[in-house]
Amino acid sequence: MAVAVTTKTAWKLQEIMAHSSNVSSVVLGKGSGRMLATGGDDCRVNIWSVSKPNCIMSLTGHTSPIESLQVNPNEKLIVAGSRSGSIRVWDLEAAKVLRTLPGHKANICSLHFHPFGSFVASGSLDTNIKLWDVRRKGCIFTFKGHTEAVRCLRFSPDGKWVASAADDHTVKLWDLTAGKLMFEFTGHSGPVNVVEFHPNEYLLASGSSDRTVRFWDLEKFQVVSCIEEEATPVRCVLFNPDGCCLYSGFQDSLRVYGWEPERCFDVVVVNWGKVADLSISNNQLIGVSFAQSTVSSFVVDLSRVPKSDSVPHGLIRDDQPLVPPTPIGSSLRRIYDRPSTSCSKPQSRVKHNSESERHSPSSEDDRDEKESKAEIQNQEDYKEIFQPKNAICRTPPRNEPFPAPPEDEPGTAKEAVKPSQAVDVQTSLPKQELPDPVQRPPIASSTSLTRTEPSVIPAARNEPIGLKASDFLPAVKNQSQTELVDEEAMSQIRKGHETMCVVLTSRHKNLDAVRAVWSTSDIKNSLDSAVAINDLSVVVDLLNIVNQKPSLWKLDLCTIVLPQIEKLLQSKYESYVQTGCTSLKLILQRFLPLITDILAAPPSVGVDISREERLHKCKLCYKQLKNISNVVKNKSGLSGRHGSAFRELLLLMAVLD
Repeated sequence: MAVAVTTKTAWKLQEIMAHSSNVSSVVLGKGSGRMLATGGDDCRVNIWSVSKPNCIMSLTGHTSPIESLQVNPNEKLIVAGSRSGSIRVWDLEAAKVLRTLPGHKANICSLHFHPFGSFVASGSLDTNIKLWDVRRKGCIFTFKGHTEAVRCLRFSPDGKWVASAADDHTVKLWDLTAGKLMFEFTGHSGPVNVVEFHPNEYLLASGSSDRTVRFWDLEKFQVVSCIEEEATPVRCVLFNPDGCCLYSGFQDSLRVYGWEPERCFDVVVVNWGKVADLSISNNQLIGVSFAQSTVSSFVVDLSRVPKSDSVPHGLIRDDQPLVPPTPIGSSLRRIYDRPSTSCSKPQSRVKHNSESERHSPSSEDDRDEKESKAEIQNQEDYKEIFQPKNAICRTPPRNEPFPAPPEDEPGTAKEAVKPSQAVDVQTSLPKQELPDPVQRPPIASSTSLTRTEPSVIPAARNEPIGLKASDFLPAVKNQSQTELVDEEAMSQIRKGHETMCVVLTSRHKNLDAVRAVWSTSDIKNSLDSAVAINDLSVVVDLLNIVNQKPSLWKLDLCTIVLPQIEKLLQSKYESYVQTGCTSLKLILQRFLPLITDILAAPPSVGVDISREERLHKCKLCYKQLKNISNVVKNKSGLSGRHGSAFRELLLLMAVLD
């Protein structure tokens, strides 16, 4: 009879020699938990796949040691800040430097990407926080208020705020739209190393060198709770994806906290030293640490770590009853509605900043970007992880959980530090005899039990819409009668076949008509003919081609396409919505600045026919974009990739407000 093998709760995954000199910064990709970036005193940024020994790519261009790193949410871009104060953004798919952003006067201590916009926030030893537009290569706004180095920056999940933690013992909350300080949280007695927003609620967590973790209410702007039982500084924190608990990384340990009331659910011994970053993937927590030129990665199996509804470790007063934790799914405070930030006011204030704040491309800048390069060290891993942008399939490789090794000795899978005698008495009880502190009611589902047709039909579906497989099969009236004559079976098949042939023939005819116009005329007439056919599927087919060649787009096309985009964005077909979002994003990036400049220009003297025509087209486009902005605003609250796409579009359309 086979004996069940007990596996470890926490284990060391690997150790790599990351740089030829000391490692100065390490960060994990939060999207997959499988991407690792390291920066060193050799002025390089190296990209790794967690658990693989070889470097995938090495990014060069900085002339001073790397001080801070950050990967964007979809893991396509990476930004690195150096000791000299310069910032470089690399496109990992194109394997080249995208932007060089000078402006800070001292070390870059912290960086963070906006959750759904092309913006980066940077904090420096010069005490300033800068908000950068990666597309326009410029500083949008500079926030001033800290008196010492800014050690950590985090955008809120809805993109409206940015929180900063600094060596001056404070945590500050900044409003991006108004471009000003919202509130300053005081209470820490040492430098604040890290700050993190709750994924759903208006709650902020901060960890400090004073060995405390504090939780702040972002509605009432007051402290919710403070955990003060630690013996080492707090190095990093991360909320569980569902927001049920907070993981805190300390010297050689991981602690799991709740905040109302303050309590420690578990302490896991992990010999990772000074942990630098945390990420969660496949119900496993991945932590990375570095010492000299080596980087080590560790895994904690979260399925074996209690997150709530268990006897807490420590923080229990003898004179206070144990308050049961709030059930998962309920909330004590406001939930993020995730409206996009417009950043419109800070953009308008750029004019009042000095010329040194407003960065424009120059020959020196171009030379810096030419000197920056990406050396692909492992071509096979690079192709697997960073697929080219023009590839048809952009599905990333499937990530499997890391296999847990067996225990060295039975019963030592997890060692907990004994916080107090009161805990010893409680935890010594047999596990099966512990009473359930609270009977949790069943969590209400947001979806009805009755099966309804989805409002958006997914692009990746296994059956055609409007057709049933049963229409093509012989009908069986009862189980005993399963044989039919050939004539009846063929008639059942033909019934659906004829309908399908009519649909496909009509589609083919319409596409042939558009192709004939395309081959004999220009793209504008082709789009006119596609719109005249009054078949959105033909318009989608044509836009999918035009979107691949931005050089084909002219202002004339915008006046034709924008009304069709409005229809596509409201379609129930996911593929139509995706095509509409892609086309609208391209129009906004290429033509919106031109449209606003022409409309804002003073009227010309005399008669200029071409200018009048251009002005008329711009007015028409502006009116159509205003109509579309209402659709985008209504859909920006959606979850998933659709909501993210609409929020990004809302950012681009902020200038219309």
